[in-house]
Amino acid sequence: MNYRKFQADKIFTGFEFLDPSHVLIMDEDGKVMEILAEMDAGEGIERYRGILCPGFINAHCHLELSHLKNSISPHTGLIPFLLDVVGKRENDQVLILDCIEKAEKEMEREGIVAVGDICNTSITLETKRRSKIRWNNFIEVLGMRDEKAEANLLHYEGILHAFTGAATNMKSSLVPHAPYSISNKTFEGINNRTGHSIVSMHNQENPAEDELYTKGTGDFIRFFNKLGLTESPFPVTGKSSLQSCLPHFNKKQRVILVHNTFTAEEDIVFAMDYAKEYLSGIHFCLCANANLYIENRMPPIDLLIRNKAEIVLGTDSYSSNWQLSIASEIRTIRKELPEIPLQLLLQWATINGARALERDDALGSLETGKKPGIVLLDNALEARKIV
Repeated sequence: MNYRKFQADKIFTGFEFLDPSHVLIMDEDGKVMEILAEMDAGEGIERYRGILCPGFINAHCHLELSHLKNSISPHTGLIPFLLDVVGKRENDQVLILDCIEKAEKEMEREGIVAVGDICNTSITLETKRRSKIRWNNFIEVLGMRDEKAEANLLHYEGILHAFTGAATNMKSSLVPHAPYSISNKTFEGINNRTGHSIVSMHNQENPAEDELYTKGTGDFIRFFNKLGLTESPFPVTGKSSLQSCLPHFNKKQRVILVHNTFTAEEDIVFAMDYAKEYLSGIHFCLCANANLYIENRMPPIDLLIRNKAEIVLGTDSYSSNWQLSIASEIRTIRKELPEIPLQLLLQWATINGARALERDDALGSLETGKKPGIVLLDNALEARKIV
């Protein structure tokens, strides 16, 4: 058996930093064997400048929108952005597939080893079959009308069926798009189909989401009008969108809330308390570059940290980002909030993300028996895949 031995200025295990006196030992298949003191590691050590860490987890992406790179203006706000995506997502299929391939290769080069990917179609399937990345395919349901709920769910179950069992590097489940696009009956249907599954949902990207549920007014009414609806199809609950919609899930799902740009502290507390009784876990996914691209605003990271929320990182898509790089997300957060320790950010990017996608049995940390991949971060926090 051949072994590779790695040493760097620092080794990040997924939990903590180790100093340069440690050497990571992996077998030829990329399995972690052990971490030894340098004096016990013998010869043949590969030495690197920078930080060696487990492969990154991208908890939120839209691979099928990769052809929209540089086609949507930044800082428009959520609702104009959504209308732009709807208007521009159709394109030549050859172009779409080529952009999907390029985006997948970029993520692999950047050291991303698993992705929670939003799918509205099955167009990414063949790229994923060939990919070395592990994929959690979140088949995203959209359905604003109760009377169309079952028909919509049957349509998306057809897409789910295309992914299910297609390759060993994939897991797939139905998920809701967002509180402003899922009717009560559609939520009920998703809940009944996703017990003990992972559910991802866009959450509170714009203040209009809360206004829609608290008052039944706001910018989303104009959005619905442009889609041909004369009034809001959603109930006025007097509560925030998150407090109105999260209780639709009560079958021990693991829920990933994505973006959270305008999430209040009371909603964070509510979600975490609700999860203790009805869910198997709840995670708050930050897509910092996309938050800045769309709303030019960062999510309330300080509130999430203060309330000990489980934070993970995502890139969103090329429609709302300049690159698909978890290292870039880390750099952006450090620029905006330099007081956050790098160790904490790397936990979000590795072990936390692996837990959220239920892949921590193999990924997310440098523990014996795992095959987590290895990323090198240089002093500028630029990433490069090593294993």
